[in-house]
Amino acid sequence: MKDLGLETEAPATVQLARVEAALRQVVRSNSAAVRMALVAILAEGHLLIEDVPGVGKTTLAQALARVLDCRFRRIQFTSDLLPSDVIGVSIYNQALERFEFNPGPVFTNVLLADEINRTTPKTQSALLEAMNERQVTVDSQTFPLPQPFWVIATQNPSEHHGTYPLPESQLDRFLLRIRMGYPSPADERAIVRGEAGLPALEQLAPLLTLADVAQAQAGARAVQVEDSVLDYELALVEATRRHTGLELGVSPRGLTMLHRAAQAWALLEGRAYCVPYDVKRLLVAVCAHRVVATARHGERRSEHAEHILEEIRDTVPVPE
Repeated sequence: MKDLGLETEAPATVQLARVEAALRQVVRSNSAAVRMALVAILAEGHLLIEDVPGVGKTTLAQALARVLDCRFRRIQFTSDLLPSDVIGVSIYNQALERFEFNPGPVFTNVLLADEINRTTPKTQSALLEAMNERQVTVDSQTFPLPQPFWVIATQNPSEHHGTYPLPESQLDRFLLRIRMGYPSPADERAIVRGEAGLPALEQLAPLLTLADVAQAQAGARAVQVEDSVLDYELALVEATRRHTGLELGVSPRGLTMLHRAAQAWALLEGRAYCVPYDVKRLLVAVCAHRVVATARHGERRSEHAEHILEEIRDTVPVPE
């Protein structure tokens, strides 16, 4: 870790700061969403963005692929989309008298799964193996995906027409779930004048190579987490399992994801170690979609879960 020189003016930190600044010039609606997207990249996890159409979800995914010089593919999920449209299909080659596999759009570095909850559960599940194992299996044959591989999925709020809620097993594959929100009046003015959004996206140049990204990910994994901070993570997770308002608490996988996200956040802050604030800041984004809240009149389960996690975050003692 020391040879990476992760002090305030370290090359890795400076590079990441430039990437974040460039993304914020394109995605003006929510600077926190940009930081969370970079956390997902550094922690080698997938990102789920839930919000109404037209707030910059697709633009954020495209901008990430550009600054990281990655291959980018987009799938528009619809009710008639088939699993083979996502992962690919084997087609018989008469000339060679054998089946040949034609890869689907999942074979890329950054995959934008647009409006993932508008397709059927059967097609949604086609992404499970790809997201967890970085591979797909077709006709008993396993094909590795390009590395690195990230899924950035967008979904509309569940009360919108024609949505199929993602099951817990698939939600658990996402490192973070965030919302974009509406831009401020000043940022919305910049979007209208063409100073942000798609016009700015077209001018975005690669700032990191895949080798740079791999080095930054290794730096995130090497960020030190003292026992007191790890105990704090365990206390937060255990509180979700005991809370009467939650039917399902955070799993061991969720704890691991919280740990890795905190390391990535610390790296973006220019530190070689985690502090409790890193964990506290990320608790809701990492864990709210991994728990199941009891039904509550007048409030969606997802919002109820977020409120409970905020309560846990504010009541569990923070180590000094």
